[in-house]
Amino acid sequence: MANKPNPSLVVTADGRVLLQEAPIRDPGPDEVLLHVVATGICGSDIHLWHHGRIGDITVDGDCILGHEAAAVIVSVGSNVKHLVKGDRVAIEPGVSCGRCFLCVGGRYNLCEQVAFSGIYPHHGTIQRYKTHPASHVHKIPDSISFRAAALLEPLSVVMHALRTSPITIGAPVAIFGAGPIGLLAMAAARASGACPIVITDVDAARLDFARAFEPSCRAYQVRRGDSPTETGDRIRDLFERNAKAAPSGHTESEMPQLVLECTGMESSIGAAAYTVRRGGTINVVGVSPRITIDKVPFMHMSLAEIKLLFINRYHDTWPAAIRAVEGDLIDRRKLESIVTHTFQLEDAVKAIQLVGGVSTSEKTVVKVQVVDGVC
Repeated sequence: MANKPNPSLVVTADGRVLLQEAPIRDPGPDEVLLHVVATGICGSDIHLWHHGRIGDITVDGDCILGHEAAAVIVSVGSNVKHLVKGDRVAIEPGVSCGRCFLCVGGRYNLCEQVAFSGIYPHHGTIQRYKTHPASHVHKIPDSISFRAAALLEPLSVVMHALRTSPITIGAPVAIFGAGPIGLLAMAAARASGACPIVITDVDAARLDFARAFEPSCRAYQVRRGDSPTETGDRIRDLFERNAKAAPSGHTESEMPQLVLECTGMESSIGAAAYTVRRGGTINVVGVSPRITIDKVPFMHMSLAEIKLLFINRYHDTWPAAIRAVEGDLIDRRKLESIVTHTFQLEDAVKAIQLVGGVSTSEKTVVKVQVVDGVC
């Protein structure tokens, strides 16, 4: 393998993205060597490129990007018995230490020593060949395409959110942000029994996509310049069934008991506080490049006992995510439709430029994947 080409998409410490040849390692005893077939470009990849950081995580040197990936096993290490060459797999990108109290307690997503693909200094999946611990790849059935399998990582994020803030059948839910995470959140919430579901965004084209993706949803285009209270009131209108509502203007029991905030924007979190019902929950699923958020309506949330939750990635979600897709709880065709653009690995720079707004497309951009070969 040493002489084979291995193009990779690299972000540099000075904010450039470029295609570079990367070395190919032989797998260690507990590793597998993978041919990465598909990788989705995530908003976090854009944060690392544009801002050089996500919160306290910084790009301090060259790093291969990518973590939403599916692959084929090329070879296995001497200790690996449950996987063989040719197996189709989804890659779980975060490898924890396995020894700290968080790992031992099952919350390995919070491990402080996690080695996460695409986060410096741990190289990611936008390359042809990559080694990875065998414990962190998951076999996928033939019925799940590589395109869909590369979406199991963001689906896992959503599933972790729904485990921390469960949905009951018939529960009204609001989803802020109609990007890939928001669409997957809508699909998972629908599969969990949420009804009605209102999805919001500032982008009309994305809301059109959301309506086609899930025709039963209600959509609201957030008006730039509106205050959080104004936005919240207008979203609440879509949940109201009683034309003669309470003096406050809304029947509180009809309002969403859960808001899945999928943008990470400060203004959106504020609007969520004025959308969710009293005693409800806001779960912040989105990632922000900012280290702090200032304008949280503290007293409004305190008096209404609104719970504000945050999640970090996921743990123990991959087998369930695979079963959900294989069993059509999450429709595979809908899942694949989220991928609006694909680029061959050699054109990975063009792919990230499209997601990052450097270039444009006549077609609505939702999820962009970098593929190697036929996907």
